[in-house]
Amino acid sequence: MAGQTVTRAELSKSVYQEIGLSRNESAQLVEAVIGEIAAALGRGETVKISSFGSFAVREKGRRIGRNPKTGEEVPISPRRVLVFRAAHALKSQINDALTQADAGKARAELLSRAKAQPL
Repeated sequence: MAGQTVTRAELSKSVYQEIGLSRNESAQLVEAVIGEIAAALGRGETVKISSFGSFAVREKGRRIGRNPKTGEEVPISPRRVLVFRAAHALKSQINDALTQADAGKARAELLSRAKAQPL
């Protein structure tokens, strides 16, 4: 199932059209929100966005992996990974959209719902 990717520019354009800020102010707002989310995650905090989902950083410990080609055991060092858990409201929107006959209509509905959600 192929889809389109929503970019920062498209988010800025949506803010510009829906809120009425200038294009520069819209871009700055989008950058500020993304920057704050990234900074909070960098500090190890969980970011929860109502009706959308939550982002968290998870610590993964050291473990032994295996090279699938050679079968050789390889140590995998500890690391931090980003995890996202979708809210039930978002899951419902996605599943409701998939039940519609026209995929184009479903994408338009998801975008309009997303625009209607306050930041």
